Amino acid sequence: MKVIHLISGGDTGGAKTHVHSLLRGLNQHIQADIICFTDGPFVSEARELGIRVDVIPGGNPISVLNELKARIRAEGYDIIHCHGARGNLMGALLQRSTGLPVVSTVHSDPKLDYMGRPLAAATFGVLNGWALRAIRYHIGVSDAMADLLIDRGLDPQQIFAIYNGVDLEEDHTPKLSRREFLASLGLDWPEDAVIVGIAARLNPVKDIPTLLRGFAAAHAVQPRLRLIVAGDGPEEVALRQLAEELGVADAVCFAGWLTDTDSFYNALDVNALTSLSETFSYAVTEGARFSLPIVSTAVGGIPYLVEHAVNGYLFQPGDHEALGRHLAALAADPSLRRRLGGRLLETVRAKYTLDRTIRDQLDIYETILRRHSRPKGRDGVVLCGAYGQNNAGDEAVLRAILGELRAIDPDMPLWVMTRKPKEVKRQYRAGAVYTFNIPGFCRRMAKSRLYVNGGGSLIQDVTSRRSLWFYLFTLSAARRLGCRVMMYGCGIGPVNSPDGKKRAARVISKGVDAITLRDQYSIHTLRELGVSGPEIVLAADPALTLPAAPRETADALLRSAGLAPEPDQRYLGITVRPWPGFEDKAAEFAAAAEYAYEALGLIPVFLPIVGDLDTEAARTVAARIQKAPYAILPACSRTEDTIALFARMEVVLSMRLHALIFAAGQGVPVVGAVYDPKVSAFLDELGQDLQIPFGQVSAGRLIPLLRAAAERAGDKAAREAGTAELLRLEANNSAMARKLLEM
Repeated sequence: MKVIHLISGGDTGGAKTHVHSLLRGLNQHIQADIICFTDGPFVSEARELGIRVDVIPGGNPISVLNELKARIRAEGYDIIHCHGARGNLMGALLQRSTGLPVVSTVHSDPKLDYMGRPLAAATFGVLNGWALRAIRYHIGVSDAMADLLIDRGLDPQQIFAIYNGVDLEEDHTPKLSRREFLASLGLDWPEDAVIVGIAARLNPVKDIPTLLRGFAAAHAVQPRLRLIVAGDGPEEVALRQLAEELGVADAVCFAGWLTDTDSFYNALDVNALTSLSETFSYAVTEGARFSLPIVSTAVGGIPYLVEHAVNGYLFQPGDHEALGRHLAALAADPSLRRRLGGRLLETVRAKYTLDRTIRDQLDIYETILRRHSRPKGRDGVVLCGAYGQNNAGDEAVLRAILGELRAIDPDMPLWVMTRKPKEVKRQYRAGAVYTFNIPGFCRRMAKSRLYVNGGGSLIQDVTSRRSLWFYLFTLSAARRLGCRVMMYGCGIGPVNSPDGKKRAARVISKGVDAITLRDQYSIHTLRELGVSGPEIVLAADPALTLPAAPRETADALLRSAGLAPEPDQRYLGITVRPWPGFEDKAAEFAAAAEYAYEALGLIPVFLPIVGDLDTEAARTVAARIQKAPYAILPACSRTEDTIALFARMEVVLSMRLHALIFAAGQGVPVVGAVYDPKVSAFLDELGQDLQIPFGQVSAGRLIPLLRAAAERAGDKAAREAGTAELLRLEANNSAMARKLLEM
């Protein structure tokens, strides 16, 4: 593979470091050359690293373009890779004339690149915006940058994320010991000082005032704290004055610009970052190299690396009070510093090394070449379900189905009908169209090979007849527009209205090619409706296949809710939802929760699936708990975190189907309060008899079920056997989709 990189040549900072280190590594596997449009330090440093660099002076764009065309043809490059406005403009112009795939790495927000320079923004900025839209493939130097590009309207399915990796194999033995380094700064701090450090330019975007205020608050309760600010800039005088006003001048050292960063990080106990905006900071990974815990603002790509209370602490920009609390906690607990710093280093080793960056870039090139040579014409899948309604169960189904479709063909275009298109684009890197944008989803169906009516009980009229008519309409529209049609891992019913039964039977029989169902009840319902024609296969709910986040993540979430999870601490997970008669049952749930605490040693933890609705129902129950401690957790934004919480429970009592699915999938004993046939159908498929109809819920009937579930907690093998059988059946979902796509 041969790749030509186009870049201005005047680049500095993170962009220069990224390109130099990346190409140095890439050239161990492929041929990666650079064309620059200006000469200077960037070019000479690249040559020193052994990278092949040529300079084509950029004075005349037409002659530059012609010379690039000739060079590309003569050298036989496979991909054109652009960086920055000049590279992007040339790449966009070369895209059609060469027929090669063109990709741009976006190192910073294009709208901010020319801030304060209105003439440059009106010329180079406008041209760069056009070029980025014209170029098909894009790489953001963090997931946050990739999200930004998606928000700017670029295709989420052709956007990749890559990180500035650190070279952990390079020798970073500090030249100076901690004592020697402090002495070099003229500091005579005590041996037991807890030193916080930040390496940053002293300008407004780094928000050093917030660091000083947070440090001052922490220093008031932990006087051993000290602070080193490594960097220079226009704000230094004002910052020194602020340190005096806060009364911490003697505990703060403004060290100026440091070249010996290894000795700097080696001298620290805590690494800090208070930026108002970041793409992805090298300072975090550089500190992680020395196993330093990080306290950082939750900006840019930082939250993708730092998981709050798991491998560091995050706070919102400008919140010096939260920063102070985190610094004080770290100062008081050496074991906490070691634990968080060690986990951060583990994360960096797994995901943010230079080797990983190079491998990721090579994978991106391979993907681009595959997609560029993909046959044109009807392609891809449109996926419809109850998505974008803040239901963790439905979002889990969406995540699972997208994962299974990508396992069939990682380059296949995927489009989701959802109430929240922007969120789907960002979270799942899939195309999205608003659920009720009928012209929009019909246009996608006319270009796609398969329409998937995916997951959940969509064919039912208990919640709404209109939803039944809508989903039946999408099935028939997809068939008329040339798609194969599949109902994927779904439940059926109840359908109660005579008109609904008749229309459902007619549409499904004529318009659907295949149906995979998650339970026997749904098969029975289809037979009662009189459906004939589609191939019908028993499967299971796709959400069963999703993994949980690590236990440490669950413990951090429990800790954030005011609990103190110890290795032997045991919990009862409770998921309740509003339903007719729920107010009358709330006291029964509360009494059962108190029994679980007093007799079984299980602390009640309420885990919502549908955020606001389930949280309000949880509060209704919790208000009736008199003696037991409890916690109501907020709905998680990440499915794997939700599943991790259910995995952390000893027993789960739930009205919601997907709470039972998440728990059972992790081998946790479950008790179902059945408000809908789909709940009992799942428990029957699982072979779980610990269930009770919602109308019969009472403390007297729940308590024996909870006691039995707790007794079964030790018999994990039996539960795993039932789950394994469901997972075996679940594979029928993707097998059927593969079959229809290959037909």
